[in-house]
Amino acid sequence: MTSTALNKANISQEVSFEVELPKTAFITNFSMEIEGKTYVGEVKEKEKAKKQYEKAVSSGQTAGLVRASGRKMEKFSVSVNIAANSNITFTLTYEELLQRRFGKYEIMIRVKPTDLVQHFEIVADVYEPQGIEFLDTSSTFLTNELLPLVDKTVTEKKAHVSFSPTLDQQRKCPDCDGSLIDGDFFITYDVKRDQGFGDIQIVNGYFVHFFAPADLPRLPKNVVFVIDRSGSMHGNKMKQTHEALLAILSDLHEEDHFGLVIFDDDINAWQPSLTKATEENVEKAKQYVREVTPRGMTDINGGLLHGIKMLNIAKIHKIVPENSASMIILLTDGAPNRGVSHIPTIQENVRSAIGGQMSLFCLGFGDDVDYPFLDVMGKQNDGLARRIYEASDATLQLQGFYDEVASPLLTEVHFHYPENRVNALTNSYFKQLFNGSEIVVAGRLNDIEMNDFPIEVSAQGVQNDFLVKGQVPAQQRDTVFPDHEYIFGDFTERLWAYLTIQQLLDKKDKGSSEEKVNITAEALELSLRYNFVTPLTSMVVTKPQTEEKPEDTLIADKLTEDQRHRILPPLPSYYAYQTGYVPSPTYLVDGDPHFIVELPDQNDALCFNIDEKPGTIFNLVKDPLTGIVVNGQTIGDKKVDPGTKVNTYFGSFGIIHEKFGIRLIVTTQKILVSDHGKQAKLFWSVNTSVKGPNMDLQVSKDHSLTVSLRNSVKFVIILHKVWKKHPYHQDYLGFYTLDSHQFSQSVHGLIGQFFNGVKFEVSEVFSGQDASKPDAVMFVKGHRLVVTRGWQKDFRQDVKNGENVPCWFIHNNGTGLIDGVHTDYIVSGIFKTM
Repeated sequence: MTSTALNKANISQEVSFEVELPKTAFITNFSMEIEGKTYVGEVKEKEKAKKQYEKAVSSGQTAGLVRASGRKMEKFSVSVNIAANSNITFTLTYEELLQRRFGKYEIMIRVKPTDLVQHFEIVADVYEPQGIEFLDTSSTFLTNELLPLVDKTVTEKKAHVSFSPTLDQQRKCPDCDGSLIDGDFFITYDVKRDQGFGDIQIVNGYFVHFFAPADLPRLPKNVVFVIDRSGSMHGNKMKQTHEALLAILSDLHEEDHFGLVIFDDDINAWQPSLTKATEENVEKAKQYVREVTPRGMTDINGGLLHGIKMLNIAKIHKIVPENSASMIILLTDGAPNRGVSHIPTIQENVRSAIGGQMSLFCLGFGDDVDYPFLDVMGKQNDGLARRIYEASDATLQLQGFYDEVASPLLTEVHFHYPENRVNALTNSYFKQLFNGSEIVVAGRLNDIEMNDFPIEVSAQGVQNDFLVKGQVPAQQRDTVFPDHEYIFGDFTERLWAYLTIQQLLDKKDKGSSEEKVNITAEALELSLRYNFVTPLTSMVVTKPQTEEKPEDTLIADKLTEDQRHRILPPLPSYYAYQTGYVPSPTYLVDGDPHFIVELPDQNDALCFNIDEKPGTIFNLVKDPLTGIVVNGQTIGDKKVDPGTKVNTYFGSFGIIHEKFGIRLIVTTQKILVSDHGKQAKLFWSVNTSVKGPNMDLQVSKDHSLTVSLRNSVKFVIILHKVWKKHPYHQDYLGFYTLDSHQFSQSVHGLIGQFFNGVKFEVSEVFSGQDASKPDAVMFVKGHRLVVTRGWQKDFRQDVKNGENVPCWFIHNNGTGLIDGVHTDYIVSGIFKTM
């Protein structure tokens, strides 16, 4: 991916390069060419790179990270100061093994140039020795005018795709500077296949074996759905689970057998044993699913062991066909907190009970789920984990995953190569092969001059044993196809390294302590040798020095799935809001913090609760020099049982700018604006933009209000809508401040006191009652505090779902962190200034 920018101004300017790449890809190169000089990134061990990064930060230099930006993509961004009338060329290279799903490969290119581009071009060349079965293109941004610009040429083994709109063709309208090019560009294709042993590609002594036989009959499957119905599954999660299960049950084939296990702190099964998927049985199961309601706590261990026992008994008593594929599908949104809750014990219990007899697929619902726990457990049992994003299409995500595993074709798939002719083999055993997917094996040949290469693939099919054998000529592809060196070259060796690293990282997660050390060292050595940015390495880029700006350091990291959901957001801000957890007398709720103070210079955050009765008004910000005051009034649960603790949330905010004569009242129902006595009323349900000489207001359909005060601060207030029928919880507001550097040194208030900075030091971390939330000793504002590591939601980037961010939780109403005590900040009215 290449981008060239020219600074036509007479002064130096900051130039940004920002691209998104697939999460499954590895960055292999990044360079910047400025005035004939090239600055190239260097891949280093993560710890060494981290020290260089921290050194850059501590000396006041800027630094950057690759961080997640969506379900499939992650973002790489860097900004560089370049001189007047100079240009810069950024080049990023990444490598990825395309996964075959639903009978096709998909290349996804995220295209977001933000501005009109003088020369914009997407070019793709596809070469497949087996032959191309079909190739299609699509895009989220292609209009009727842009569609003819996609040039597609497909021959027997080659395809060429290009898209190059002119400057005028990119415009939203003839006189606009806005670009139509904003979205995703897809190329999908498949190769021609036969019943044989697949396709072998050999280059420079390395081979890659692609196996996806065509037209095999599907195996009957035996599947037990283990579904979490604990209290946190209330509302939309349970509704979407119902919808997905009803659709999935309809897709079962009559020769399949299935079971339903529903768990909270009780374990219940629809039927005591597996049931054949007849039309009558499926309808009865659907009725059972419709009646499942959330309650109680979370006994994952008990739910899984019950489902495994059902499958094992069905096999022992020959209830299910001998030649069939067995699997458990777990859906949960939380961590175990009832029954066996020690995660390593649960993982060992499950692995022992399964005994290699079935696959386990773990679906984690939402950001709060303990994903590493599910990920390891899936890998330990010939399956995988998948995160289900808590969004409007969660039902489709669940169905989509099921569709991937709904049609097993083979079980116990073994790849056999002559032991004296190959070494450094990647995984050659696979529990199952599913329709529309593909198995890839790679290795190294001992004798690069061998004449032929014998191969054998054995497995269990529907009728009997599946066995294919063959001989592959070991001639070099680079001599057979000399015109395609740009495709081949050392690609088989690099693909072997890519697969080996991926599989070593998976194996590391489920090995013993000693095994983890050895496996990590091997994966690190390969990552460094082949210049891959993996979870074990980082790419260090030293940006050029200019007169205005010292040398800067960029660190490009490869995040794990868990890190993607637990990384601090990049924008410097301080914000206060109430959590969206719903109280219930039947299950425990974490006491998540109401306030979080992000400290970008320390790459961390502090958070605390303020416990006070509903109706209390707190002063959040007071700046006597600028005349800005922000107060917030709390509300409580709609109804609670006697003796139950009332949960409080912000229900309204009052914002004053005395110098501008502006007052705002923001409630969960409406927004009242007063500008020098002129009144206006806005509603959350209507997209509205109000511009004045001293203030801009923007209400968006996602229920966010942005308040911009001229030459001053910017606020974002978010309305969190809650399930209307819930007996306790009601809608509430979140409050965020941006551009906080505009406040004066005199600013104070519950969160205002932190706008001028605060430093803290953690001197000791030790295990608390909950191993996932360690305690620590912190020194801040001259106080020694015992704090707890936790997580909090940040809704700035995603108003509906939020992003988990880590923070140190200060107990007892923020004692020791806030100045004085929390009651010092209580005021008598929404516009009172204390």
